[in-house]
Amino acid sequence: MYHIFVNDKPIVLTTKVEREHGFKNYLLSKAHIGKVIKELNTTALKSVRLIGNKDEKLLKKFLKLLPNVVAGGGKVYNQHGDVLFIYRNEKWDLPKGKTEGKESIEETAIREVEEETGVTGLKITKALDTTYHIFKRNGKHKIKVTYWFEMTTDFNGKLYPQEKEGITKVAWLNKAEQAEALENSYANIKILV
Repeated sequence: MYHIFVNDKPIVLTTKVEREHGFKNYLLSKAHIGKVIKELNTTALKSVRLIGNKDEKLLKKFLKLLPNVVAGGGKVYNQHGDVLFIYRNEKWDLPKGKTEGKESIEETAIREVEEETGVTGLKITKALDTTYHIFKRNGKHKIKVTYWFEMTTDFNGKLYPQEKEGITKVAWLNKAEQAEALENSYANIKILV
């Protein structure tokens, strides 16, 4: 089962048909993705489920429906166990961004964290879940596929929000502050934190 978010409502990819209650079922092979997105954005539905035949083919089939944007990001811990957050578009988020050139996804994740926050000395400790969300640019829907990595750093310098990317704040948040920030964050970030 996979969750692809349209704002904070998921499109659930599954092989199980369940009785509709607050969501709608569609066959993945027959669904019109534009109509599904519109339905999630304009109705009280909590989710849409796209039903396929084989678990291992669900995501591959779905990703063919829209152009993909590949990104890398980090859930960064400092030496105190605080997590690095950014504030952009009136929401708390984790630093991430698109791949450039022939860089690896790990290189993308480290570069983006550095660019968006000013934090250096990053070390990847493990891969985290990949997240998927649909966004609209220039009138066209796309799927952002974000590969996340847990990182650590001993950095204690000044934090610099990348203002040209719309980031207005960067902060190390402890567990209580993270819980508060997640009340004003995105569904896919809540899954990671």
